[in-house]
Amino acid sequence: MRFSVFTASTPDWTPEEAVRILADQGWDGVEWRVTDQEPADPPGFWAGNRATVPMTGLEASVPVIAQLTRAAGLDFSGVGGYAKAADHDGVERMLAATAALGARQVRVTMPATGSGEYRELFARTRDDLEWVAERAAFHGVKALVELHHRTITASASAAFRLVDGLDPAAVGVIHDLGNLVIEGQEDPLSSFQLLGEYLAHVHVKNAAWRPTGDRRADGSVVWREEWAPLRTGQGDVLGYFTALAEFGYDGWVAIEDFSTELPLAERTRDNLAYLRDVVGLVHDRRAA
Repeated sequence: MRFSVFTASTPDWTPEEAVRILADQGWDGVEWRVTDQEPADPPGFWAGNRATVPMTGLEASVPVIAQLTRAAGLDFSGVGGYAKAADHDGVERMLAATAALGARQVRVTMPATGSGEYRELFARTRDDLEWVAERAAFHGVKALVELHHRTITASASAAFRLVDGLDPAAVGVIHDLGNLVIEGQEDPLSSFQLLGEYLAHVHVKNAAWRPTGDRRADGSVVWREEWAPLRTGQGDVLGYFTALAEFGYDGWVAIEDFSTELPLAERTRDNLAYLRDVVGLVHDRRAA
Protein backbone atom coordinates (compact mmCIF):
# COMPACT_ATOMS: atom_id res chain seq x y z
CA MET A 1 0.00 0.00 0.00
CA ARG A 2 1.32 3.42 -0.98
CA PHE A 3 0.35 6.83 0.43
CA SER A 4 -0.04 10.12 -1.39
CA VAL A 5 -1.52 13.56 -0.73
CA PHE A 6 -4.16 15.24 -2.90
CA THR A 7 -3.06 18.85 -3.34
CA ALA A 8 -6.57 20.22 -2.85
CA SER A 9 -5.66 19.78 0.82
CA THR A 10 -2.33 21.67 0.62
CA PRO A 11 -3.44 25.18 -0.42
CA ASP A 12 -0.62 27.07 1.31
CA TRP A 13 2.17 25.43 -0.68
CA THR A 14 3.43 26.12 -4.17
CA PRO A 15 4.02 23.00 -6.29
CA GLU A 16 7.74 23.26 -5.53
CA GLU A 17 7.07 23.45 -1.80
CA ALA A 18 4.52 20.64 -1.93
CA VAL A 19 6.82 18.07 -3.53
CA ARG A 20 9.78 19.02 -1.34
CA ILE A 21 7.85 18.82 1.93
CA LEU A 22 5.94 15.66 1.05
CA ALA A 23 9.12 13.90 -0.09
CA ASP A 24 10.96 14.98 3.07
CA GLN A 25 8.12 13.64 5.22
CA GLY A 26 8.27 10.25 3.50
CA TRP A 27 5.14 10.23 1.32
CA ASP A 28 5.21 7.97 -1.73
CA GLY A 29 3.36 10.21 -4.13
CA VAL A 30 1.22 13.19 -4.94
CA GLU A 31 -2.18 13.64 -6.59
CA TRP A 32 -2.34 17.00 -8.32
CA ARG A 33 -5.51 19.07 -8.30
CA VAL A 34 -6.19 20.28 -11.85
CA THR A 35 -8.82 22.98 -12.35
CA ASP A 36 -9.27 26.67 -12.99
CA GLN A 37 -10.14 28.49 -9.78
CA GLU A 38 -11.03 31.89 -8.39
CA PRO A 39 -8.25 33.91 -6.73
CA ALA A 40 -8.23 34.18 -2.95
CA ASP A 41 -5.96 35.69 -0.33
CA PRO A 42 -5.27 33.93 1.93
CA PRO A 43 -5.34 30.76 -0.18
CA GLY A 44 -8.10 28.25 0.50
CA PHE A 45 -8.83 24.66 -0.39
CA TRP A 46 -11.15 25.60 -3.26
CA ALA A 47 -10.01 29.12 -4.27
CA GLY A 48 -6.52 30.53 -4.49
CA ASN A 49 -5.03 27.08 -3.84
CA ARG A 50 -1.33 27.45 -4.67
CA ALA A 51 -0.82 23.72 -5.29
CA THR A 52 -3.42 23.58 -8.06
CA VAL A 53 -2.46 23.12 -11.70
CA PRO A 54 -4.67 25.37 -13.89
CA MET A 55 -6.80 23.71 -16.54
CA THR A 56 -6.06 26.71 -18.74
CA GLY A 57 -2.69 26.01 -20.32
CA LEU A 58 -2.63 22.47 -18.89
CA GLU A 59 -0.70 21.01 -21.80
CA ALA A 60 2.19 23.44 -21.26
CA SER A 61 2.24 22.63 -17.53
CA VAL A 62 2.48 18.85 -17.99
CA PRO A 63 6.27 18.58 -18.55
CA VAL A 64 6.94 21.01 -15.70
CA ILE A 65 4.78 19.07 -13.23
CA ALA A 66 6.18 15.75 -14.43
CA GLN A 67 9.77 16.89 -13.92
CA LEU A 68 9.03 18.50 -10.56
CA THR A 69 7.32 15.37 -9.23
CA ARG A 70 9.88 12.88 -10.47
CA ALA A 71 12.84 15.01 -9.35
CA ALA A 72 11.47 14.93 -5.80
CA GLY A 73 11.35 11.12 -5.93
CA LEU A 74 7.54 11.07 -5.83
CA ASP A 75 5.14 9.06 -7.98
CA PHE A 76 1.64 9.97 -9.15
CA SER A 77 -1.25 8.24 -7.40
CA GLY A 78 -3.46 9.75 -10.07
CA VAL A 79 -4.75 13.15 -11.12
CA GLY A 80 -7.51 15.01 -9.29
CA GLY A 81 -9.43 16.27 -12.30
CA TYR A 82 -12.66 18.27 -12.27
CA ALA A 83 -13.80 17.80 -15.86
CA LYS A 84 -17.43 16.71 -15.88
CA ALA A 85 -18.36 13.46 -17.60
CA ALA A 86 -20.53 15.37 -20.07
CA ASP A 87 -17.67 17.75 -20.96
CA HIS A 88 -16.07 15.56 -23.59
CA ASP A 89 -13.49 18.15 -24.65
CA GLY A 90 -12.39 18.66 -21.04
CA VAL A 91 -12.28 14.94 -20.34
CA GLU A 92 -10.23 14.32 -23.48
CA ARG A 93 -7.68 16.90 -22.36
CA MET A 94 -7.49 15.38 -18.87
CA LEU A 95 -7.02 11.86 -20.24
CA ALA A 96 -4.27 13.02 -22.58
CA ALA A 97 -2.52 14.97 -19.80
CA THR A 98 -2.71 11.97 -17.46
CA ALA A 99 -1.10 9.78 -20.11
CA ALA A 100 1.63 12.35 -20.74
CA LEU A 101 2.37 12.57 -17.01
CA GLY A 102 2.48 8.80 -16.64
CA ALA A 103 -0.08 9.17 -13.86
CA ARG A 104 -2.22 6.20 -14.99
CA GLN A 105 -5.62 7.36 -13.65
CA VAL A 106 -7.71 10.53 -13.41
CA ARG A 107 -10.97 11.52 -11.78
CA VAL A 108 -13.95 12.46 -13.95
CA THR A 109 -16.68 14.24 -11.99
CA MET A 110 -20.28 13.10 -11.79
CA PRO A 111 -23.42 15.27 -11.95
CA ALA A 112 -24.80 16.72 -8.73
CA THR A 113 -28.12 15.44 -7.50
CA GLY A 114 -30.78 18.08 -7.96
CA SER A 115 -29.34 19.14 -11.34
CA GLY A 116 -31.97 17.09 -13.13
CA GLU A 117 -34.30 14.14 -12.71
CA TYR A 118 -32.16 11.37 -11.22
CA ARG A 119 -32.90 8.57 -13.68
CA GLU A 120 -32.38 10.85 -16.65
CA LEU A 121 -29.09 12.14 -15.23
CA PHE A 122 -27.97 8.61 -14.56
CA ALA A 123 -28.81 7.39 -18.06
CA ARG A 124 -27.07 10.33 -19.73
CA THR A 125 -24.00 9.88 -17.55
CA ARG A 126 -23.83 6.19 -18.42
CA ASP A 127 -23.77 7.18 -22.09
CA ASP A 128 -21.01 9.68 -21.33
CA LEU A 129 -19.00 7.05 -19.45
CA GLU A 130 -19.18 4.64 -22.37
CA TRP A 131 -17.51 7.34 -24.46
CA VAL A 132 -15.04 8.10 -21.64
CA ALA A 133 -14.09 4.42 -21.38
CA GLU A 134 -13.28 4.29 -25.09
CA ARG A 135 -11.11 7.39 -24.88
CA ALA A 136 -9.38 6.24 -21.68
CA ALA A 137 -8.51 2.94 -23.37
CA PHE A 138 -7.13 4.87 -26.34
CA HIS A 139 -4.85 6.88 -24.05
CA GLY A 140 -3.90 3.85 -21.94
CA VAL A 141 -5.21 5.34 -18.69
CA LYS A 142 -8.17 4.80 -16.37
CA ALA A 143 -11.03 7.23 -15.71
CA LEU A 144 -12.22 7.27 -12.10
CA VAL A 145 -15.71 7.80 -10.67
CA GLU A 146 -15.58 9.06 -7.08
CA LEU A 147 -18.05 8.19 -4.35
CA HIS A 148 -19.06 11.73 -3.44
CA HIS A 149 -21.94 13.11 -1.42
CA ARG A 150 -24.67 14.97 -3.28
CA THR A 151 -23.78 13.42 -6.63
CA ILE A 152 -25.43 10.56 -8.51
CA THR A 153 -22.69 8.24 -7.18
CA ALA A 154 -22.84 8.89 -3.44
CA SER A 155 -22.60 5.16 -2.64
CA ALA A 156 -20.73 2.11 -3.86
CA SER A 157 -24.04 0.59 -4.96
CA ALA A 158 -24.83 3.59 -7.17
CA ALA A 159 -21.32 3.69 -8.64
CA PHE A 160 -21.35 -0.03 -9.40
CA ARG A 161 -24.67 0.32 -11.18
CA LEU A 162 -23.19 3.14 -13.25
CA VAL A 163 -19.96 1.37 -14.31
CA ASP A 164 -21.14 -2.25 -14.45
CA GLY A 165 -20.34 -3.75 -17.83
CA LEU A 166 -17.67 -1.20 -18.75
CA ASP A 167 -14.04 -2.27 -19.10
CA PRO A 168 -12.47 -2.13 -15.60
CA ALA A 169 -9.12 -1.48 -17.25
CA ALA A 170 -10.53 1.83 -18.52
CA VAL A 171 -13.03 2.84 -15.81
CA GLY A 172 -12.77 2.46 -12.04
CA VAL A 173 -14.15 3.78 -8.76
CA ILE A 174 -12.61 5.89 -5.99
CA HIS A 175 -13.87 4.78 -2.58
CA ASP A 176 -13.81 7.68 -0.11
CA LEU A 177 -14.18 7.18 3.66
CA GLY A 178 -14.88 10.82 4.55
CA ASN A 179 -17.42 11.49 1.82
CA LEU A 180 -19.39 8.45 2.94
CA VAL A 181 -19.71 9.81 6.47
CA ILE A 182 -21.77 12.58 4.87
CA GLU A 183 -23.79 10.46 2.45
CA GLY A 184 -23.73 6.96 0.99
CA GLN A 185 -22.30 4.96 3.89
CA GLU A 186 -22.41 1.20 3.33
CA ASP A 187 -20.43 -1.54 5.04
CA PRO A 188 -16.87 -1.06 3.72
CA LEU A 189 -16.02 -4.71 3.11
CA SER A 190 -19.33 -5.35 1.39
CA SER A 191 -18.75 -2.25 -0.75
CA PHE A 192 -15.29 -3.40 -1.77
CA GLN A 193 -16.63 -6.84 -2.63
CA LEU A 194 -19.45 -5.31 -4.65
CA LEU A 195 -17.09 -3.07 -6.62
CA GLY A 196 -14.62 -5.90 -7.13
CA GLU A 197 -12.21 -5.13 -9.96
CA TYR A 198 -13.74 -1.65 -10.32
CA LEU A 199 -12.18 -0.59 -6.99
CA ALA A 200 -9.27 1.35 -8.45
CA HIS A 201 -8.33 3.96 -5.86
CA VAL A 202 -8.97 5.02 -2.26
CA HIS A 203 -9.30 8.50 -0.76
CA VAL A 204 -9.14 8.92 3.02
CA LYS A 205 -10.31 11.91 5.02
CA ASN A 206 -12.74 12.22 7.91
CA ALA A 207 -15.85 14.14 8.85
CA ALA A 208 -18.31 14.57 11.70
CA TRP A 209 -21.87 15.81 12.10
CA ARG A 210 -22.48 18.68 14.55
CA PRO A 211 -25.70 20.33 15.70
CA THR A 212 -25.89 23.90 14.38
CA GLY A 213 -28.04 25.25 17.22
CA ASP A 214 -30.86 25.92 14.74
CA ARG A 215 -34.19 24.14 14.58
CA ARG A 216 -36.56 23.45 11.73
CA ALA A 217 -40.17 24.58 11.68
CA ASP A 218 -41.19 21.28 13.25
CA GLY A 219 -38.77 21.81 16.16
CA SER A 220 -36.22 19.18 15.08
CA VAL A 221 -32.48 19.88 15.41
CA VAL A 222 -30.50 20.94 12.34
CA TRP A 223 -27.16 19.15 11.90
CA ARG A 224 -24.27 20.10 9.61
CA GLU A 225 -21.27 18.08 8.45
CA GLU A 226 -17.75 19.36 9.12
CA TRP A 227 -14.39 18.02 8.04
CA ALA A 228 -12.46 16.51 10.94
CA PRO A 229 -8.94 15.18 11.58
CA LEU A 230 -8.41 11.51 10.72
CA ARG A 231 -8.12 10.61 14.41
CA THR A 232 -11.30 12.33 15.61
CA GLY A 233 -13.89 12.11 12.83
CA GLN A 234 -16.81 9.68 12.80
CA GLY A 235 -15.30 7.46 10.12
CA ASP A 236 -13.69 4.32 11.56
CA VAL A 237 -10.22 4.52 10.01
CA LEU A 238 -8.95 1.32 11.65
CA GLY A 239 -12.06 -0.58 10.61
CA TYR A 240 -11.72 0.82 7.09
CA PHE A 241 -8.14 -0.37 6.67
CA THR A 242 -9.04 -3.70 8.23
CA ALA A 243 -11.70 -4.13 5.53
CA LEU A 244 -9.24 -3.05 2.80
CA ALA A 245 -6.77 -5.68 4.00
CA GLU A 246 -9.43 -8.39 4.15
CA PHE A 247 -10.49 -7.53 0.61
CA GLY A 248 -6.87 -7.62 -0.53
CA TYR A 249 -6.51 -3.99 -1.64
CA ASP A 250 -2.87 -2.98 -1.85
CA GLY A 251 -2.99 0.07 -4.12
CA TRP A 252 -2.77 3.81 -3.61
CA VAL A 253 -4.37 5.62 -0.67
CA ALA A 254 -4.59 9.38 -1.19
CA ILE A 255 -5.10 11.63 1.81
CA GLU A 256 -7.15 14.81 1.46
CA ASP A 257 -7.46 16.22 4.98
CA PHE A 258 -9.58 19.38 4.98
CA SER A 259 -9.50 19.87 8.73
CA THR A 260 -7.58 22.88 10.00
CA GLU A 261 -6.89 22.15 13.67
CA LEU A 262 -3.19 21.56 12.96
CA PRO A 263 -0.88 23.67 10.77
CA LEU A 264 -0.53 22.18 7.30
CA ALA A 265 2.97 20.68 7.58
CA GLU A 266 2.20 19.21 10.99
CA ARG A 267 -1.10 17.88 9.66
CA THR A 268 0.46 16.00 6.74
CA ARG A 269 3.30 14.66 8.90
CA ASP A 270 0.91 13.41 11.57
CA ASN A 271 -1.43 11.86 9.01
CA LEU A 272 1.37 9.78 7.52
CA ALA A 273 2.51 8.60 10.94
CA TYR A 274 -1.06 7.72 11.90
CA LEU A 275 -1.73 5.81 8.68
CA ARG A 276 1.46 3.81 9.07
CA ASP A 277 0.47 2.98 12.64
CA VAL A 278 -2.99 1.88 11.51
CA VAL A 279 -1.62 -0.33 8.73
CA GLY A 280 0.89 -1.84 11.14
CA LEU A 281 -1.85 -2.57 13.67
CA VAL A 282 -3.99 -4.23 10.98
CA HIS A 283 -1.03 -6.34 9.87
CA ASP A 284 -0.25 -7.42 13.43
CA ARG A 285 -3.87 -8.40 14.09
CA ARG A 286 -4.08 -10.45 10.91
CA ALA A 287 -0.78 -12.16 11.69
CA ALA A 288 -1.78 -13.08 15.26
